[in-house]
Amino acid sequence: MTRGVLVTGGAGFIGSALVRHLVERGDHVTVLDNLSPQVHGPGSGREDETACLRELVHLVEGDVRHRPDWDRAYDGQDVVVHLAAETGTGQSMYEVARYSEVNVTGTAHLLDLLANSEHQVSRVVVASSRAIYGEGRYVDADGAVHHPTGRSRAALEQGRFEPEGPDGRPLTATATDEDARTSPTSVYGVTKATQEQLVLVGCAALGIDATALRYQNVYGPGQSLTNPYTGILSIFTSLVRRGEHINVFEDGLESRDFVYIDDVVEATARAVHTDLPGQRVYNVGTGVPVSVLEVVESLGTLLGRAPAYDVTGTFRAGDIRHNWADTARLQADLGLVPGTGLRQGMEHLLAWATQFEPAPPTRYRDSLAELRDRKLMA
Repeated sequence: MTRGVLVTGGAGFIGSALVRHLVERGDHVTVLDNLSPQVHGPGSGREDETACLRELVHLVEGDVRHRPDWDRAYDGQDVVVHLAAETGTGQSMYEVARYSEVNVTGTAHLLDLLANSEHQVSRVVVASSRAIYGEGRYVDADGAVHHPTGRSRAALEQGRFEPEGPDGRPLTATATDEDARTSPTSVYGVTKATQEQLVLVGCAALGIDATALRYQNVYGPGQSLTNPYTGILSIFTSLVRRGEHINVFEDGLESRDFVYIDDVVEATARAVHTDLPGQRVYNVGTGVPVSVLEVVESLGTLLGRAPAYDVTGTFRAGDIRHNWADTARLQADLGLVPGTGLRQGMEHLLAWATQFEPAPPTRYRDSLAELRDRKLMA
């Protein structure tokens, strides 16, 4: 069924890919986006995408922090897909007000509109994050489940990177399901947890269906090549191509769940068009953990050059050790099993990125210096 869909952040990496998909399905799409220079600036690889988007949909240039901008985009919508957010664990630890204003206040404006204005919105889909869990799900030698609340600075300084049980015993990471305790370790994670709860609680009270999609580490063609604060695969791609040095944090064995953009778009589109009622939460990932070292070495292999990197033992405030998704609920309810393997997805990313010659410079070193200056990296 054709629907009117408002996509906030619809000019971004995930948003623009989703918008194209929805338009191809016949939906009438409106985009609200502030076209942030950090994401869309020169060399990002996103300039042409934004220009094409203007021809495809109704694009409202505005900021979710400003209520009048919502008013300009809101009329006549059946579904709101709320993707607009500031992203990046490290930057969130010192840009606290900006992350809170965009992610929390921006979402509050949406709920205010739903509660206090005439509308036909019947469903809201909000982009949540694996960051709301903090550390993922662990078990000890006896099979007891643990959700570590974070690693102490003292342990990290001693090179004890793996989370430990309350008694100091070692733990083993396992896939994290949606019923796991949420215990974010970064400002970004706190704001995403708040954003998710605002939507689920607010929509439940108003009788509006709502879905929170807890995205894992999304990557693929179209991700900004110059933004050093988020998107480890796109950041490392630019650095390897430029022959620049990569600082691998901790021992390089920290792991993440890398999920390809097409799988994320399909999951989001199914959440838009599902008839399942009520408030629902889904992990969107592959269920496969991959270490940072594996990522660096795979990029070097695919690009045919040895990447320059050091495993430094340094660490950032707010980082977690392991987290990957249990996707059983996504499969059961929405019928989706993300099927793009990491190697195939990386090949697609590199085929797109290598169109941009020379490889664009990034502010990667500057971003590390910003953390060191604030004692958020050691």
